[in-house]
Amino acid sequence: MSRETAANNHIVETGAHISAGQATGAARRRGPFRVGERVQLTDERGRMNTITLEEGGAFHTHRGFLNHDEIIGKVDGSVVANNIGQQYQTLRPLLSDFVLSMPRGAAVVYPKDAGQIVTMADIFPGARVVEAGVGSGALSISLLRAVGDAGYLHSFERREEFADIARGNVETIFGGPHPAWKISLGDFQEEVVRSEEPGSVDRVVLDMLAPWECLDAVATVLAPGGVWINYVATVTQLSRTAEAIRADGRFTEPDAWESMVRGWHLEGLAVRPDHRMVAHTGFLLVTRRLAEGVTGISTKRRPSKTEFSEEDLNAWTPGAVGERAVSDKKLRRAARDAIAGTNVKDEPGQEG
Repeated sequence: MSRETAANNHIVETGAHISAGQATGAARRRGPFRVGERVQLTDERGRMNTITLEEGGAFHTHRGFLNHDEIIGKVDGSVVANNIGQQYQTLRPLLSDFVLSMPRGAAVVYPKDAGQIVTMADIFPGARVVEAGVGSGALSISLLRAVGDAGYLHSFERREEFADIARGNVETIFGGPHPAWKISLGDFQEEVVRSEEPGSVDRVVLDMLAPWECLDAVATVLAPGGVWINYVATVTQLSRTAEAIRADGRFTEPDAWESMVRGWHLEGLAVRPDHRMVAHTGFLLVTRRLAEGVTGISTKRRPSKTEFSEEDLNAWTPGAVGERAVSDKKLRRAARDAIAGTNVKDEPGQEG
């Protein structure tokens, strides 16, 4: 048997194995629309609305109403009409659509940043990842898709309300609990060293106000060569985290960047940038764990101020950056909406 034939046989066998045991959430992305699913409606002017299908439900606008029963049972990508003939294109929301419209208690990590975190932190299938600052679960969903059923994601969240919202959103998009996911309540610095063996974690992802406080915890659980990536909102947070990593000596020289995404208007010869764009949402800072007992190489740089004054330290607090507190009432409502999104009725013989 030639090497090429053997390779092709292996691909066929692997494909058969994947088909026999579908990845978590795969069935949720296929087949006809079901009760409880979210559907994205696009009208003739390109306006989009996302609805949750209900038996006997209806979508109302100033231009008539569309019965949900007209959509239930249709295949993805169908076109339906309301009572006065207004047409709508029906599609399952993509992950990027779901993240921006799902119930939330905290600000979400935008798709442009989640994509870079998965790529630049090298989140691979089967990886062991820990995450802190779950928020509404947007980044957790991307990480779970990347590690797959054979991977492991342990998320830490201080607030129970946020954990409930994240759990509801994750179960909505995957059709139930994900086998690779574990979520714990508590302080990351204390809990991660209790629950994870030293040097057992491949990747650490932090979305929090003060990641520099987690240096010892990250250094303890992260394997040599493992990646630590931070998502921070302000320049002060970025600077202090970078200087703390440099001073610690157990990590490589940190790299930092931000991304800005600008869409383009395409209509005949009228090709131009959109008037609006998704600009600054946060900074990403990445570094890697060195082998135990090894001190990082110091990069030669011009001398600059590295001490932080009290004014500097106060600059990154939620109030200082304009973040408004989320009311308990809003959190309870978001948690109810997130949990309600998990109630999708599957067709007989279909995996949820």
